[in-house]
Amino acid sequence: MSLAELAAQLKVSVQTIYDLRSKGRGPRGFRVGTQLRFRESEIDAWVQRMELADERRHAGGAS
Repeated sequence: MSLAELAAQLKVSVQTIYDLRSKGRGPRGFRVGTQLRFRESEIDAWVQRMELADERRHAGGAS
């Protein structure tokens, strides 16, 4: 999947994906020539990690 396709799927800007990756919080990708690409399996795993982290954050704040 291309960077633009990933951004469109997540309804965020391409810059948001770049920013997340620069902070070590984005999906793992690889280059094909100069183009950044992402495997569907890596995107799914990354989204799952984000969901789990969000659940932990919210569960930790519950009283």
